[in-house]
Amino acid sequence: MEADYIIVGAGSGGCAVAYRLAEAGRSVIVVEHGGSDAGPFIQMPGALSYPMNMGMYDWGYRTEPEPHLGGRTLATPRGKVIGGSSSINGMVFVRGHARDFDHWAEAGAAGWSYADVLPYFRRMETWHGGNGVAGEFRGAKGPLHVTRGPRSNPLFHAFVEAGRQAGYEVTSDYNGEKQEGFGPMEATIWKGRRWSAANAYLKPALKRDNCTLVRALARRVVIRDGRAVGVEVGRGGRVEVIGARAEVILAASSINTPKLLMLSGVGPGAHLAGHGIEVLADRPGVGANLQDHLEIYMQYASKQPITLYKYWNLWGKAFVGAQWLLTGRGLGASNQFESAAFIRSDKGVDYPDIQYHFLPIAVRYDGKVAAEGHGFQAHTGPMRSNKCVRLTREIFAQEAFAPYVRHEIQPGPAVGTDAEIDAFIREHAESAYHPCGTAKMGRRDDPMAVVDPEARVIGVEGLRVADSSVFPRIPNGNLNAPSIMVGEKVADHVLGRGMLAPANSEPWLSPRWQVAQR
Repeated sequence: MEADYIIVGAGSGGCAVAYRLAEAGRSVIVVEHGGSDAGPFIQMPGALSYPMNMGMYDWGYRTEPEPHLGGRTLATPRGKVIGGSSSINGMVFVRGHARDFDHWAEAGAAGWSYADVLPYFRRMETWHGGNGVAGEFRGAKGPLHVTRGPRSNPLFHAFVEAGRQAGYEVTSDYNGEKQEGFGPMEATIWKGRRWSAANAYLKPALKRDNCTLVRALARRVVIRDGRAVGVEVGRGGRVEVIGARAEVILAASSINTPKLLMLSGVGPGAHLAGHGIEVLADRPGVGANLQDHLEIYMQYASKQPITLYKYWNLWGKAFVGAQWLLTGRGLGASNQFESAAFIRSDKGVDYPDIQYHFLPIAVRYDGKVAAEGHGFQAHTGPMRSNKCVRLTREIFAQEAFAPYVRHEIQPGPAVGTDAEIDAFIREHAESAYHPCGTAKMGRRDDPMAVVDPEARVIGVEGLRVADSSVFPRIPNGNLNAPSIMVGEKVADHVLGRGMLAPANSEPWLSPRWQVAQR
């Protein structure tokens, strides 16, 4: 069994590569260990807390004990299903700030500045947020549908208005010209369904004769005479090799991609030798540079019974599920993240380093609801800032929330000093499930780079990486959108095409960033 290209991993990046290579007439085999994404737990946006807690769809990883978080181990969900983590994530669509990608280019990923990647963000999406007008920052013809929720709950508007009252910017499109500010959140939801990379890219690609999906567990890349020639897989109790006539492309996640590289002899030499693995390319950066976003849930009890808590019971969930199954509409058709914000933590910070997801219920990602009953919360995520608890409290203290805030549930009124806030963070901070950077892209002479700016693994011919492993630095936002963008752009590198022409669009930066926090 062989093809021109073997893609390991049917996740966000891999599905995009498969689609573009098959579209160009190349023969492609996609190797994926996970199974089908059929059924309401994945396809119903409102059920998002289920698939990432189900062993059928999630690899079930956990971190080692975290020394700075009181020795806790954190959940690290990764999708074990077609679509990868785009089939179990929160469906939030955030590209990241323009300056994130300029930093990539400055760090050695030449050709990956904002001007270079914006055309790929545009190519991948059909944007439904701008009254049918895409404009210079947004796309209108891509496979990935990007939509906004109805924001019918008044709490979504209270959050944006509170931000404005606190002196922050308001933005109509944080994925467009102006990320900074409060405004509507965007999601990979289309016609009431999760619009994963599997629905957007893989299933259309599989309709072509030249694209095949193989259910198997990739064990290692087969490298002969310095060149990747296939992938060794296990399936049905047997081990076999699937041959690649042209290239092998790893898109197995920021956890499994470096693992596969190491098992294939590519990684830190002494570490591999210590495990009895022949070292084919000594790359100390494989598995290094792991980055993630941390977040806490700041929760408030509601004065009014208008939150989603009224559906947080057997009958309520049955009603929402039945309505979605019958009509494709209602609360089940939204991920309930319908308002968002990006703010700067201090003057002298040139672009946002804090992100908010607003949710009209006080609940954890694992589905455990706050004991207080009716409430709401902001997922408060420091991108690179040190403290954001006090800024968040100030937002919820604005007049717009006066009709709704009864009291703060967590951290709670007893948490006020720096030491108390630090202790709360140690006890309650969670991963935002955005691991990346473990096979970073950089200059070929950078000893810690794993892939060059064309995503080719340094030291091995015919082997590339096309997932969030290649990010030199974590962008300030959710990772699904930039992971798909990487797949889109890497496909053009694989095909040897010229890149899409760089964009001339200028992103908005606060003219007062050097002297004012807002």
